[in-house]
Amino acid sequence: MDTVLCRDALEDIASLLDRNLLRAGADCVLLVDRAGHVLVHRGDPSTLDIVALAALSAANYGATEEIAKLIGEKDFALLFHKGKNENVHYTKLGENYFIITIFGKNVPLGLIRLRIATITEEITNILNVGAATCHS
Repeated sequence: MDTVLCRDALEDIASLLDRNLLRAGADCVLLVDRAGHVLVHRGDPSTLDIVALAALSAANYGATEEIAKLIGEKDFALLFHKGKNENVHYTKLGENYFIITIFGKNVPLGLIRLRIATITEEITNILNVGAATCHS
């Protein structure tokens, strides 16, 4: 799957991620497609290999979908990994995308979930429309 988005769509998504997740305390946020390609990244990923993170996360999502099927679910809408100092929250957007949010132990999971819930539909709409119509 190849995703092509125009600059306006990417800037709109970046702005939503900045306002809603980085301002809430997230360290880094990535919008990734199912193939593991990074479409947008915000925050400071200087200590991260975001390409490897995106690829491994896409594989993780694929494995998790198969686990869901084994227990009778179509899929899981979100994944969460809690670490000693850092946490990773994944949110599925439609069939082809997901958001990876990395945040520290001082940022409440509930705040991240709330902020993502407020932008999920808007980002999905941008992805659906932005991929179809680009303005020069």
